[in-house]
Amino acid sequence: MADRIWEHRTAEVTLTVVADGAPLVEREVVLAQRDHKFLFGCIGFEFVPLANDEPAAGPELARLAERWLDVFNFATLPFYWGQFEPERGKPDTERLRRAARWFVERGVPVKGHPLAWHTVTADWLLDLSNAEIARAQVDRIRREVADFQGLIDTWDVINEVVIMPVFDRYDNGITRVCREQGRIPTVRMVFDAARDANPKATLLLNDFDLSTAYECLIEGVLEAGIRIDALGLQSHMHQGYWGEERTLAILDRFARYGLPIHFTETTLVSGDLMPAHIEDLNDYQVPDWPTTPEGEARQADEIVRHYRTLMSHPSVRALTYWGIADGGWLGAPSGLVRRDGSPKPSYDALRSLVKEEWWVAPTTLRTDAEGRVRFSGFLGEYGITAGGRAATFRLEEPGPMSASISVGERRDR
Repeated sequence: MADRIWEHRTAEVTLTVVADGAPLVEREVVLAQRDHKFLFGCIGFEFVPLANDEPAAGPELARLAERWLDVFNFATLPFYWGQFEPERGKPDTERLRRAARWFVERGVPVKGHPLAWHTVTADWLLDLSNAEIARAQVDRIRREVADFQGLIDTWDVINEVVIMPVFDRYDNGITRVCREQGRIPTVRMVFDAARDANPKATLLLNDFDLSTAYECLIEGVLEAGIRIDALGLQSHMHQGYWGEERTLAILDRFARYGLPIHFTETTLVSGDLMPAHIEDLNDYQVPDWPTTPEGEARQADEIVRHYRTLMSHPSVRALTYWGIADGGWLGAPSGLVRRDGSPKPSYDALRSLVKEEWWVAPTTLRTDAEGRVRFSGFLGEYGITAGGRAATFRLEEPGPMSASISVGERRDR
């Protein structure tokens, strides 16, 4: 697996360093990685109060944000319609814009999740006809995608379409529309609205159902000529780690569509596992779900194995962990940080991968007689300095490459 990671995620670089139009010959330069191309993501829901200077944003939250930023480079923010616009015409736009800007100012791109979903949708839709619900959904998508353009240019456009028309836990407007017009017309409706609002956006189809039903949906969507930019696969492993073999088999099944894959929602618990007989994870409601020392050791091992597996597959472009801290969805001990703010072994293990094993720390190299240095590095952004001059560059594709970089004026002048 290490060989596959190296093959798909690194470049073998011959870099000519130039200053004032001439190669820098026999000179020391310092090379350092600044960011990964791979999107190591995590939800940023809990930092919305911090970005808005709200009373709930105390020093503990600021420290948690520091831990978040030390590992992750891709954030997901919440756009659940029922929470974003509980009263029609009064969306929480400015609050979420400030949150998105907070991440972007720290060099973190943001994804919005989700634009259309039958769960946590707006209750006021139930007062409308199906045609009115569809129009409201389209208007909502156009509004959000346009309002956040430049801050959020990646969206989970529609969530869990496989179950959407047959969802029967409670009545909701989105299921009504999807049941009436069908899955593929619904997907077309929402993707067309998002694409019209921001033609350059990256738009995802996302689902937890990784059975052949999702494959049939994807095939139908693509055959209908609907453009999908990436496929979202959820992996909430509250009932136990899938293992390398199962994960790779899933990846190979969905990679055949030739689309980038995002693992959009990943969790691994550090306490007791959810019983295997539970079909809908939401049905598991316990008053307390603590983390345990044994569970934390297991979680750390599984985090490393899961990330290595996904990094070894060339189709995977992003992995979003569903919550840095315990106590999130279902109250599960699925975070990388305990409720008291202390890091679990899984946090340290993941940081060791992202910022040590898969990272080029500041390294001093010496150019040769033609001004060249050679190095191997993980894809992403790099900085190079030479005698007070500096420049940045990116490694975008794996394998051998040659390039020239011109360092700018001396900083100490």
